[in-house]
Amino acid sequence: MPKLFDILIQVTNYFKSKKSRGDMATSTAQRTGIWIIAIVMTIGTLAGFIAMILAPENEKADSSRLQKLYAEYQQKVQAQNDELSKKYYAKIAEYKAMPASFDSTSVTELTTKDLVVGDGEEIKKDTQYSAYYIGWNPKGKVFDQSIDGDKLKAPIAGGNLIEGWNEGVIGMKIGGIRELTIPSAKAYKDQDKGADIPPNTPLKFILMVIPTPKEVEVPKELMQSYGG
Repeated sequence: MPKLFDILIQVTNYFKSKKSRGDMATSTAQRTGIWIIAIVMTIGTLAGFIAMILAPENEKADSSRLQKLYAEYQQKVQAQNDELSKKYYAKIAEYKAMPASFDSTSVTELTTKDLVVGDGEEIKKDTQYSAYYIGWNPKGKVFDQSIDGDKLKAPIAGGNLIEGWNEGVIGMKIGGIRELTIPSAKAYKDQDKGADIPPNTPLKFILMVIPTPKEVEVPKELMQSYGG
């Protein structure tokens, strides 16, 4: 705080020294101008000091508001996932005991088998859809699935998955369930995806295709805070 008054003190001392030397050549207008400049600078310094004090509180308030917006957004996303889970869980869970071992050497080409024929839009190369799935390896080990206990995880978006999946889903109708047997050449090829999917591993999937859920809108303030 002492710095806020340094300018005014220096101006006052300046005029005292001028007076003590009998040097009052500075005009009234000049003296007034100097005082105005000094006052403006002091006010500016004071405003900056106040802003510096308030900044942490403002940042804290902004952070709390963003956290609240994010929590509300997550609640809406979870509510949508819960609604979808209630609608589709029983249909895909019917097949959760189906994964079994198979002969990997016999899988040389992509094959499909419809378990349930859907009644919705037929899937083509550019069709937007979402899916629930169960995936397993030749040992019968499920390496990933949408089933999470007595509910479903969020469905995945189709269209940018492994080659065998992208090809195998063509011709399905929304609401359908299909088994895919995918050779390694159309799965992960020679990539090592861990203990459950070593290089050159064929895979099997059961997948159910559903309409793409309506996207939950992200609050604009959240988007802006993350540079969106």
